Amino acid sequence: MNTMTTLFGGLAAVVVLYALGGQIKALPPVLRAVLAGVVPLVIYFVLIMGRGAGLDVIAIHISVFLAGALVLYAMTQFRQRGVGRMHWAPKLLTGFFIGLVGLNAALLYISTHGLPGPLGGWWLGSKSGTTVNSGFSGVVAHDRDAAKAVSSALSEAHRESLLGWQVEFSGLDSASLTQRIQIRVRDRTGLPVDRLAAELAVKRPGATAAVLSVSLEAVEAGVYGGTVVLPSPGRWLLELRLKQNGVEHFHTIQEWVAS
Repeated sequence: MNTMTTLFGGLAAVVVLYALGGQIKALPPVLRAVLAGVVPLVIYFVLIMGRGAGLDVIAIHISVFLAGALVLYAMTQFRQRGVGRMHWAPKLLTGFFIGLVGLNAALLYISTHGLPGPLGGWWLGSKSGTTVNSGFSGVVAHDRDAAKAVSSALSEAHRESLLGWQVEFSGLDSASLTQRIQIRVRDRTGLPVDRLAAELAVKRPGATAAVLSVSLEAVEAGVYGGTVVLPSPGRWLLELRLKQNGVEHFHTIQEWVAS
């Protein structure tokens, strides 16, 4: 469920409900505003049950829905009190809440997608027209499964310490976009570890999806290698996973800066 959809969809529902409430003559404007703001809010709460929505996103929905209902109520009160040009106070109130909605929407978009390409390049600076990546998807989901992810990472680190494998990288000292990467794997006693399935995933810092994946082939006893071709310069993360008989035994991440 997209946050932008629920935010602007709920705001549209506030307007519709307030207009429908006006068809009931016995319904006071205050009660119309309360119902118009609360009903979409209750529906939103029902929709996000069990989805692990963040408290910051929930707070934005509450403020936008209730602020929209308040603005509609203020405009109704002005119309009932007379005709003529609108006083500056209702105009200021309306402009403030419209700006609040726009600001919240912009912050939500930037937090999930980053700045738009041209704006990000101008604001953050870009060399030779290279793409600026300003979005950050996070490394741990902000939901009830976050504790499980942390526990899993600690268990993985404990298993690797008991295993005692020594993994050495070569080829990361070059800044070339195309580089031959090799890893050497030794056990606790210093002997080479054979018959491993070695896979290298290349991704940007903060990204969850890999840009490319390279399978490292056995070169000699305990040595595995492959060629990595980066699509563009910048900072990259090389995520190595070593499996033996289909079971993952080792996982590490190395940084590589290419130009």
